[in-house]
Amino acid sequence: QVQLVESGGGLVLPGGSLRLSCAVSGFTFSISVMGWYRQAPGKQREWVATITSGGVTNYADSVKGRFTISRDNAKNTVYLQMNSLKPEDTAVYYCNLVRFGVTLGWGQGTQVTVSS
Repeated sequence: QVQLVESGGGLVLPGGSLRLSCAVSGFTFSISVMGWYRQAPGKQREWVATITSGGVTNYADSVKGRFTISRDNAKNTVYLQMNSLKPEDTAVYYCNLVRFGVTLGWGQGTQVTVSS
């Protein structure tokens, strides 16, 4: 059974940084496509970033240049480094695991709040 556990959320001032982590178990992490999504109050969940098994990354326009997705296959963990945070980045952040275009699991989410 695939399990994903996010951590690293919290309260940060505008312009600050956070690094989210998502630890994966129950599946061969190295062959998985990993993604980060977020959901703000009253809004639909939106895609943030993706990293393929080969390390190719893609980002939503709203976070490009500020966020960096990376992975450590030895630790079965994907990261989201978030810099220059804005109040509009406030959301619950989720990671997911995809294989052959099928989502195999979601994490429980971690809250990120950007506020002064």
